[in-house]
Amino acid sequence: MGLLTAACAAYASLAAWVWLTLAQGMFWRTDVRLPPRTAPARWPSVAIVVPARDEAEVLPRSLPSLIAQDYPGEAEVILVDDGSTDGTATLALRLAREHPGLPLTVTSPGDPAPGWTGKLWALRHGIALARTSHAAEPDYLLLTDADIAHEPDSLRELVAAATSADLDLVSQMARLRVAGLWERLVVPAFVYFFAQLYPFRRINRPAARTAAAAGGCVLLRTGAAVRAGVPDVIRHAVIDDVSLARAVQRSGGRIWLGLAERVDSVRPYPALGDLWRMISRSAYAQLRHKPLLLAGTVAGLTLVYLVPPAALLAGLAGGQPAIAWAGGLAWLLMAGTYLPMLRYYGQSATLAPLLPLTALLYLLMTVDSAVQHYRGRGAAWKGRTYARPSDA
Repeated sequence: MGLLTAACAAYASLAAWVWLTLAQGMFWRTDVRLPPRTAPARWPSVAIVVPARDEAEVLPRSLPSLIAQDYPGEAEVILVDDGSTDGTATLALRLAREHPGLPLTVTSPGDPAPGWTGKLWALRHGIALARTSHAAEPDYLLLTDADIAHEPDSLRELVAAATSADLDLVSQMARLRVAGLWERLVVPAFVYFFAQLYPFRRINRPAARTAAAAGGCVLLRTGAAVRAGVPDVIRHAVIDDVSLARAVQRSGGRIWLGLAERVDSVRPYPALGDLWRMISRSAYAQLRHKPLLLAGTVAGLTLVYLVPPAALLAGLAGGQPAIAWAGGLAWLLMAGTYLPMLRYYGQSATLAPLLPLTALLYLLMTVDSAVQHYRGRGAAWKGRTYARPSDA
């Protein structure tokens, strides 16, 4: 019975990898960049809204890049200080004086209203200010995090892509920092897993049913935001970027998601604990706080990522070549599909066979996310803990 179980698991894992490689929207490809674009006849107006909570550490490397945007149309930056205690607002004003460019407004909405996450409360305040502070509301909103740095032509290229393809939402997944050992092991896999769950090509089809965005960089048509009712309709969302994309898509908007060329995260995650907290804070929310989905996720990660090396080693040790071959081929497909993401991040191909180890870490982070949730510490971030939507 043990041999039969091992064989079934090995063949099922291999079948899963064949399907993922060929039928999951070519998720492993990293050439989904901004679509073809030309300069519009009239450059639309843009308000850049930056929610910030205790971001003094990263702001000197991100905010000046927004102020320095080389944009031919009218644009402004609105930084919404979400209850910071580290001098974020004061630092932002000083940086604006030292780096002349786009006008900067710093504002604070106060504590979030019941049922709101802090980031979405800040976005609500910033969007409202952008829409009412001038005679005409901006044509587009660039929603970007305080730890995201933009190349000088980033806004121009985003707007050109949106206007050329008539897109209501254009989002780029910022290139995350990869410097230390743990960042090299975990960060490329984070983007790989995200793309596997939300294949970019499938999202970008005109009649797509899959929706997602990357919250660090979202260019949103103001009219589409009003039509979708955002951010109000997603006010309790911990995973706000995916919820935002779904709301825009459901209201008839066209969305696009791809990898960034001009947008980088400057936030460091030097220790495993830093990465652990970043991932585990929202992992169980991604599963809608449902134990059955958690059990299915653990089983799926085990079958897809942990069975292949185990089957290969067990097959070789037990003299079962068929099991060894099935496990080895599944592991080969896994590593092969991971290579493009490693190249995108400039990492060595030798990390590809280690993906099962990284998947095990993600499995443990997901379980820890559920444990923290039931201990009342789930979805905790920068001093706030959020209830699940049904309790909010």
